Amino acid sequence: MSTVNRQLNSGFSLIEVLIAVILVGLAIASLVAANIAFTKANAAGTNLSTAEFLVEQVRERSISVNYDDLYGLEHFDGVTFSPPINADGESLNDFAAFSEQITVENVSESNFEQVVAYDSSFIRVTAKVFLNSRKILSASWIRARY
Repeated sequence: MSTVNRQLNSGFSLIEVLIAVILVGLAIASLVAANIAFTKANAAGTNLSTAEFLVEQVRERSISVNYDDLYGLEHFDGVTFSPPINADGESLNDFAAFSEQITVENVSESNFEQVVAYDSSFIRVTAKVFLNSRKILSASWIRARY
């Protein structure tokens, strides 16, 4: 009989197998959840990098045009570019889900935070980048008349 008892005790019990299956299942579920989180973080990083690229394109465009044209012929103030534009003013059709909204404001010579109604020697250009109508990034810079 002692040989029979030893053979019965040498295998895995049903409870041990059940615990092992539960632990493996939890590990797989954790890996899937982590993969989903990493994929979302990667997509958000890609969208932010694209938005930074688009803001830089607007900034380069605002620097390359004449100071007075930011309000005049270029009509930068209050304009939304969808699809966005590059530094040469050409549409970037590959980024059709993105849009750029531009605001141009005269600011005080002594306080760049203060918006003034008169024609100033300094303007603040603000570019906001949207992805499917959701704001991704906003950036502002000062441009001086020279």
